[in-house]
Amino acid sequence: MTVDRAVLAFAGLMVLVSVALAHWVSPWWLLLTVFVGANMLQAAFTGFCPAAILFKKVGIRTGCAFQ
Repeated sequence: MTVDRAVLAFAGLMVLVSVALAHWVSPWWLLLTVFVGANMLQAAFTGFCPAAILFKKVGIRTGCAFQ
């Protein structure tokens, strides 16, 4: 698995978790979905992604998107 795929998997997991929490706990959890989406959008333009930095430090090999 590369950092690129790990970031996509993590973002998808966070969206699913926040939607489930919004359904069963409180609609305020949808703010997490908004944050994840905004972070993905800015990462597409700037190349800066905190999750990618964390995954690199853990030792996951880089892909072509987050080098």
